[in-house]
Amino acid sequence: MKKNIAIIMGGYSSEYKISLKSGNVVYNYLNKDKFNLYRIHIFKNKWVYVDDADNETPIDRNDFSIPLKGNSITFDCVFNAIHGSPGEDGLMQAYFELLGIKHTSCDFYQAALTFNKRDLLSVLKPYGIKAAPSYYLNLGDEINESEIIDKVKLPCFVKANKSGSSFGITKVYKVEELKGAIETAYKEDDEIIIEGFLDGTEVSVGVLKLNGKTTVFPITEIVSDNDFFDYQAKYEGKSQEITPARINAEQLEKVTIASKRIYDVLKMKGFSRSEFIFIGNEPFLLEMNTTPGLTTASILPQQAKEAGIELGMLFENAIIEALA
Repeated sequence: MKKNIAIIMGGYSSEYKISLKSGNVVYNYLNKDKFNLYRIHIFKNKWVYVDDADNETPIDRNDFSIPLKGNSITFDCVFNAIHGSPGEDGLMQAYFELLGIKHTSCDFYQAALTFNKRDLLSVLKPYGIKAAPSYYLNLGDEINESEIIDKVKLPCFVKANKSGSSFGITKVYKVEELKGAIETAYKEDDEIIIEGFLDGTEVSVGVLKLNGKTTVFPITEIVSDNDFFDYQAKYEGKSQEITPARINAEQLEKVTIASKRIYDVLKMKGFSRSEFIFIGNEPFLLEMNTTPGLTTASILPQQAKEAGIELGMLFENAIIEALA
């Protein structure tokens, strides 16, 4: 019998439009001869099943089922395509864990940890994973500009701690720009991370379980047309994404080892995409995404293509791994 697969998309954050694109790509590329596919939109004001005619049916949140024509549709597996909250911060993972429903993403603790940049970098530091010098602020904290600059130097990046797609991020060159950048970050999150600027080659590394083994995909080099890899660079064509990356053998070996180590140390499942910057031959971790973009133009699908894996097979593998 064909498995019932729910593809969840949308979410509560600024990333919801990108998530809808990712979810629809998954829906279009998965083999409908093998799976019964259901697109589920998750928003703060509604959880609904959306059919091919865009008719909406509310989800029964008691058991995550769809009441259709007198029947109740339940799911063998959930394909998670939500970027940001509640799909990438552990909320949906914990919900499905309580209901006993398999899903394609990591477990709830790993999702919450990796979504929190500050906590992730702190946990990985004892394992030898390098990161930029950083300074933390919470909403309401006193802003001591001289202390911040002493710690991270200029230029620096001011980031929302729990946000993706470069929302709430500013590159600061002058101390006078710092408060405005902090205000921008607070629009996305009540926690902030301020990091020193690392001047080097930026790469993105996709890691996932493939046939039960931790697998590192061909690595992508990020060359932004803008000052850094911001929203425009990511989604509006203002960057070059070069796969495989133009890095030397030592850099390739070190970032591959670091990426695999991070995935295994954290006991990850499903997709992940980690961003690094090289200083010399040493990779410095910026962040890790556990529900990365899955559109045809997104980095992970580009890496899968370079590895000779079609999108349909990439998505099918995620379901197979989740059901194993």
